[in-house]
Amino acid sequence: MTIFKEKVDEEYLTTAEAKAILAEIEADRAADEDRELRYELARAIEHVNRFGHLDAEESRELVEALVELDPIDVSTAVKITDLLPEDRTELRSVFAQERYSLDGEELDEVLAVVAKYA
Repeated sequence: MTIFKEKVDEEYLTTAEAKAILAEIEADRAADEDRELRYELARAIEHVNRFGHLDAEESRELVEALVELDPIDVSTAVKITDLLPEDRTELRSVFAQERYSLDGEELDEVLAVVAKYA
């Protein structure tokens, strides 16, 4: 007999949003002296602290601004927000696995939006 799991809901989070959530969890664990941080949780907190450059509100605003651009979907916008690319080469790497690519003008438009938040 095979057991199938059904995906009920899916939500994309930026690294900055995950950082805010993990900061709350870390504060709760620090308040309780009996509970320690598990290794995985400690590593996740370390990762988001190192790579989460924006705050949660700014990152969500950037995702929404990027989604307004024509070919960009939410998952790609979250990748761009996490990476904060500075030039066309870095931005092209985000689109390497997509079924579409952007021309130079569209890349510059995306970079202009990212530059407002970086």
